[in-house]
Amino acid sequence: MRFRKSAAVLAGAAVTALSLSSCAGSSSEAIDPEADLSKQSLVVSIWADYYPETLAEDFEAETGIPVTIVNHATNEEIVAKLTASGDPGIDVAFVSGQYAQALNEAGLLQELEKSLIPNEENLYPEALELAYDEGNVYSEPYAWGTTGLCYRPDLTGFAPTSWNDLLNPRPELEGKTTMLSTERWMALPALKVLGESVNSTDPAVLEKVKEQMESTKDTLLAFDDTTFYSKLVSGEAAMVEAWDGWCNYAIAEDPTVEFVVPEEGSDLWVDTMTVLKSSKNKEAAMAFVNYILEADVQKYVAESILYSVPNKAAIDSLDPALVEQFPNLALPPSELLKGETVVDVGEFGTEYTRLATEIMAAG
Repeated sequence: MRFRKSAAVLAGAAVTALSLSSCAGSSSEAIDPEADLSKQSLVVSIWADYYPETLAEDFEAETGIPVTIVNHATNEEIVAKLTASGDPGIDVAFVSGQYAQALNEAGLLQELEKSLIPNEENLYPEALELAYDEGNVYSEPYAWGTTGLCYRPDLTGFAPTSWNDLLNPRPELEGKTTMLSTERWMALPALKVLGESVNSTDPAVLEKVKEQMESTKDTLLAFDDTTFYSKLVSGEAAMVEAWDGWCNYAIAEDPTVEFVVPEEGSDLWVDTMTVLKSSKNKEAAMAFVNYILEADVQKYVAESILYSVPNKAAIDSLDPALVEQFPNLALPPSELLKGETVVDVGEFGTEYTRLATEIMAAG
């Protein structure tokens, strides 16, 4: 299934720019573990094509709770909707971890009632220790992964090992590489080559990133967040910066495609489920989150979207043949946690936005 994530794993800069603090007055009602769920219904907002097609009907069949799924294209889009009024009419919102962090700091998220989410026990222990929300107080992870190089060995002629293979490509690869345009992910390769954090808030470091990107831009085929894997399959590109799950879409069409995390390291991004304080159906929302964390459901999610899930029970039950075809699906937490968890960088996020804007606009 094609996952049009686009900017779904961006940094938290735009969240800050939306002045979330002005919305911190959303109402919060106590959770009633004995609530009659038959009287509740749900509206869930998630990225298009990032969930099994039968999710809504399957959930209703199991719980009796009607659910309407609406789609958002980016984190910015759903955040704008959540902050436009005191009650956006959404009960559960899927957002990336750094956005969940910013939304919580603004007072918009409901603290999770863990007694209603017993399936949390299916998660890897490491999935409860992520920097944007330690202990999963206000969010539960849905999918996670990392960023690296997705490439065609027959076209590169070698196996890349460094972000420098992308930033400063060999002459024969000039015009045959792409990079992500989303601001934090545009900066990531240069930050790692410089030995810096993916969450850096040092203006001097970002200036060095800009210098590198001005040089790299001249060697690129394109900045591309949505069709880079198609360019790889067609042969228009030989190597691309990619989220691991999207590299799987290329592998599905061309088994010779490979994915590698460069030696300088990378990130750990997480997409999460959150419950809004403004929701009038909080108990049903907790039931939905708990349902998603069922081993069989998360297994179905991984099989449908070809992204890894932080659910040990689900990963352990995947068909070995599927894992052999898409090794990224079963990257162990020990490997993923070698990357830095992406967190909200507050007001400094506007500097990443400025960097990306200037690079994209440069001649």
